[in-house]
Amino acid sequence: MKVGNKSYRTIWVEPKNQNIVHVIDQRFLPHQFIIKEIHGHETMALAIKEMWVRGAGLIGAAGAYGIYLASLFINYADEIPIKLNQAAQLLKSTRPTAVNLSWAIDKMLEKLRGIKNKEELKAKAFELATQIADQDAEMCRNIGLHGLKIIEELHEKNPQKTINILTHCNAGWLAFVDFGTALSPIYTAHIKGIPIHVWVDETRPRNQGASLTAWELKEHGIPHSIIADNTGGHLMQHDLVDMVIVGSDRTTRTGDVANKIGTYLKALAAYDNQIPFYAALPSSTIDWNLRDGIKEIPIEERNAEEVKYISGLIENGESETVLLCPKDSPAVNYGFDVTPARLVTGIITERGICKANENGILELYPERK
Repeated sequence: MKVGNKSYRTIWVEPKNQNIVHVIDQRFLPHQFIIKEIHGHETMALAIKEMWVRGAGLIGAAGAYGIYLASLFINYADEIPIKLNQAAQLLKSTRPTAVNLSWAIDKMLEKLRGIKNKEELKAKAFELATQIADQDAEMCRNIGLHGLKIIEELHEKNPQKTINILTHCNAGWLAFVDFGTALSPIYTAHIKGIPIHVWVDETRPRNQGASLTAWELKEHGIPHSIIADNTGGHLMQHDLVDMVIVGSDRTTRTGDVANKIGTYLKALAAYDNQIPFYAALPSSTIDWNLRDGIKEIPIEERNAEEVKYISGLIENGESETVLLCPKDSPAVNYGFDVTPARLVTGIITERGICKANENGILELYPERK
């Protein structure tokens, strides 16, 4: 996607020095566009944990490149399995909810198993990490094409009307390698000329909607309005929302969707107002081993400081962090919640749109039966 007039992915290898992986450091957006160099898997683990990079697909690709970076520092053949497993454990420990991370790392380890030559290891690890990143971008592009059909149907019913779409958190290209999931159909519809307006939940406590989604949409010239997280239900009651599209960090084979905390409340409001609620996700986000998302999906509990403090620009243009509440008041910071399948109208994947239940998902992925 574009930043200014230049196309970027969220993660890429330096063309002139393949020992360096570049990432966009999202902590500084929307006020500064900063690119970081990552030279080792320990730094990649820090980047994932501290949310320099975030979003299901992107941290999967980052995990894959983390294994590649680990392979660069293995000097002896008998160290290969030990050091790769150590790197994998460190990388996996950074973000437990998003299944893409463990999926990508496990895929890397599986394909690298048995290699005993260090040069072959480095070449194969680079090839695999690149494939995972490219696959993520292609899946997201296809999600945009399939999701476009839903928006086109709404547009055909009333061609003069702007389609109002509500989204929660950031599931645009910044959350993946390129294109995104929830925003991919929006970008595709905008390019096709369908009038779109996006309601952007601020998404407390880290404000990924207000800082990242709004920034993406602004860069692409898509009309949008930032709203407080509690505003969505009011908009739905007054016919100001035509559909809701969110992403997912982990989805069960039965259609339960884990996404940024607050998603469940949006799904409840949409259900009560008969508004379609879609989750857009690549198949790498589906955990085929889980059936009950509420009981089985691990919910990350993050640092309480994210709730108590907020950062932003002050009048002189400098960034500052301020305390929002009594300093000694405790806070709890759950990163995600689970929306049960019964509240999900449909799931948009790279293979098409399906009902949010096991039969519907398996129709698209019969090999998983």
